[in-house]
Amino acid sequence: MNFLRKYYYGDYGDKELPANSLSTGDRHGEAWPLWEVFIRSKQGLDHKHVGSLHAADAQMAIENARDVYTRRQEGVSIWVVESKYIHASNPDEAESFYEPANDKVYRHPTFYDLPDEVKHM
Repeated sequence: MNFLRKYYYGDYGDKELPANSLSTGDRHGEAWPLWEVFIRSKQGLDHKHVGSLHAADAQMAIENARDVYTRRQEGVSIWVVESKYIHASNPDEAESFYEPANDKVYRHPTFYDLPDEVKHM
């Protein structure tokens, strides 16, 4: 008769396991999802992608990201996003994707005459 149940981080709140089973640490047979980590540095205003890690849930991903990517207190904010929720444009289609911006001449102020007093533009 086994009275001990071994829990891993992220197991609480999941479906109940039979008393005689042990969790494998991978959320009951599922692999932990991949999370993308973004850190905002003390002197920066934007978050930069610093790497990826596997974690059972968002809280675990934030704590692991803190331990792995901000060991020297260089960050002031951490974002984690599950990789499956990131979508990107196709680099092979960049020319057609960005072409609509080229026909808007008002976005490129090349036809303005600048006064001589205006420097560094």
